[in-house]
Amino acid sequence: MAGFRSTERYIASRDLEVAVNASVTLQRPLLVKGEPGTGKTVLAHEVAEALDHPLIEWHIKSTTKAQQGLYEYDAVSRLRDGQLGDERVHDIANYIVRGKLWDAFEADEPVVVLIDEVDKADIEFPNDLLLELDRMQFFVYETRRTITAKHRPVVIITSNNEKELPDAFLRRCFFHYIRFPDRETMERIVQAHYPDIRKDLAREALNVFFQVREVPGLKKKPATSELLDWLKLLMVEDLPVEALRTNEKQLVIPPLYGALLKNEQDVHLFERLAFLARRG
Repeated sequence: MAGFRSTERYIASRDLEVAVNASVTLQRPLLVKGEPGTGKTVLAHEVAEALDHPLIEWHIKSTTKAQQGLYEYDAVSRLRDGQLGDERVHDIANYIVRGKLWDAFEADEPVVVLIDEVDKADIEFPNDLLLELDRMQFFVYETRRTITAKHRPVVIITSNNEKELPDAFLRRCFFHYIRFPDRETMERIVQAHYPDIRKDLAREALNVFFQVREVPGLKKKPATSELLDWLKLLMVEDLPVEALRTNEKQLVIPPLYGALLKNEQDVHLFERLAFLARRG
C-alpha cells in the first residue's frame, strides 16, 4: 500500500506525512488540529487519493449526534406506512437509515472516513463513538444485528479547538497539530496553486499577508485559504505591484481586503491602526 506524501497541489510538512502514515500503521484515528483554513479537511481528500481509497465524509454540526453516524430508526415513516397499509411496515429493517460509519464498515474495499470538525458537536459526541471506533463494530438493536467492519477504515478527525476533547477519546487517537506555514512553505503552497503567478506580485502579496496576520487584536487571522482567494482576485484584477507595496513601519489597507478580513471588527481595527500609523 502506498504511503502518504506531499503532492503538487498539497504541501505537507514532514511531520504531517509521518503522522498520517503512523496512524495508518497503528490503525488509530488521526486527530488533526490547527487554525481554520490550514488544510485539515483537504488533507482527508489527499490521503484518500494517495492510498487510492474512496472517501466518506461526515461533516459535524452543533446538532449532530454520534448515533447518526451509525444509523437512525425512522419511526415516523413506519407509522405513516402503517396508516396507509403498506406491506413494508412488517419489516423494521426497511426503516433503518444507514449512517456514514455503517457505509464505511460495510464497504467492499478499505475507505478513508473524514469526521470533520468534531469539536462543533456536544462534548459527549466523541465519547459516544469510542467503542465503535475502537472495536470497529456496533449493534443495531431494532434488527438484533451486529455490524462489523469488513475492512478497517482510515479515520481522520479534524478539530478547530473550539472546545476541549475528552481524555479517553484523545488516548485512542494519533494526534497532529498543523502549524501555520512559515514564509518558505507558504511560497511553495502559492506556487503549487498558482504556478503562473508573477514573482513580484507573490512576493509583495505575502509581505502584506504576513503583516496583516501580525496585527495585534485580530479576531480572525487570515489563513491559507484566505490568502489563496486573495491572490486569485489580485491576478484577475491584474493589480500593479505598487498597490501592494508596504513597509514594516506603516500599515496600509490592502486592496480587496474582503478576501482576507472576515468580520467588521477586524476591518475597523485594521483601519484604525493604519490611520494611527499614518499619523505617527
